[in-house]
Amino acid sequence: MDIKIYVKRLQELGIETITGVPDSTLQVFCNYIGNEGEGAFPYHITAANEGAAIGIAIGEYLATGKPACVYMQNSGLGNTVNPLTSLAHTDVYGIPMLLMVGWRGEPGMKDEPQHKYMGEITPALLEVLDIRYSVITKDTAEEELVQALRRAKEDFSKNRQYALIIKKGAFQKTDTALYKNDCTLGREEAISMIADWLEERDLVVSTTGKISREMYEQSDQKIGNHRQTFLTVGGMGHANMIACQLAKRLPERRIICLDGDGALLMHLGNAAVIGEQQPENLVHICLNNRAHESVGGMPTGAPELRLSEITGQMGYHRAVCVHGREELQDSLLAIRRERKLTFLEIAVSLGAREDLGRPKETAEENKNNFMNTVMSC
Repeated sequence: MDIKIYVKRLQELGIETITGVPDSTLQVFCNYIGNEGEGAFPYHITAANEGAAIGIAIGEYLATGKPACVYMQNSGLGNTVNPLTSLAHTDVYGIPMLLMVGWRGEPGMKDEPQHKYMGEITPALLEVLDIRYSVITKDTAEEELVQALRRAKEDFSKNRQYALIIKKGAFQKTDTALYKNDCTLGREEAISMIADWLEERDLVVSTTGKISREMYEQSDQKIGNHRQTFLTVGGMGHANMIACQLAKRLPERRIICLDGDGALLMHLGNAAVIGEQQPENLVHICLNNRAHESVGGMPTGAPELRLSEITGQMGYHRAVCVHGREELQDSLLAIRRERKLTFLEIAVSLGAREDLGRPKETAEENKNNFMNTVMSC
């Protein structure tokens, strides 16, 4: 489907506000909205997480009486359940809105393990949430879209939500410009330096997406294996809490969390909890490229935010931001010399190797290898 036709039909619903968290299945849509700006819709807000996007949609309706469009990957449906059921549902306030849900892990389609179960239950989950839906594919004709949006409009009139489940490849690719930043240090180069810096007893928790894929490959190249690293392949935003508890329970080991700026923003309150818990053996590293690169490269909701300044106010003893190889090398040496709760923000560029691999083992195998490493040293 031509993205311009799709957007035009959404505009005919009276939608003026678009909000959500970017998704690779919706990349054509997200890039189009990001590049067109107010030319497509007057208001576009990239939310910190999908539940927050539901809050924005509720605010839009209260202010204008118009439904908003909330976009997300189907994994993000989990973040929406509370506000959808306890605020937006007709049994409570009855707030109409359109959900755009990218369908990862669709049954019968090859995908990453973290998408398999959510992919299986996506339609059923919407049914449990009492939300009617239509599925949009590359073969969906414009008239079929019109009919789906007509059903959506009927549900809006009843103060209900409606969902469009978007399959991979539903939208024609476009030549819209991709987001870039002005950083010179590559993310994988930074991860390579971190892998070189690791000691045998160190343990690593890496966040979802390309950070885990790059850490997996760099560990194999630099160390000869990746048994020291727990790959948090799903559950965006939760790697730092996993690392925090590891640090509390394994006080003699240095725990390194490799986080992303989008993941950290998704549950920023976690940093406050870490600051309160004060695990002095935790090194929380945020590779900040100001974008949701693993799902298409769209900017985060707060790309100019200096995360190290915030975590410094949350109780981290050392909180710094570095640019370039030399600053990173100096900071890693300083961290090794002094044991204290640390937040290291590394400004990195966007981009990844086209031949970047994926873990060869199953998630369970990686878990078992990591736990064996924990127990053996």
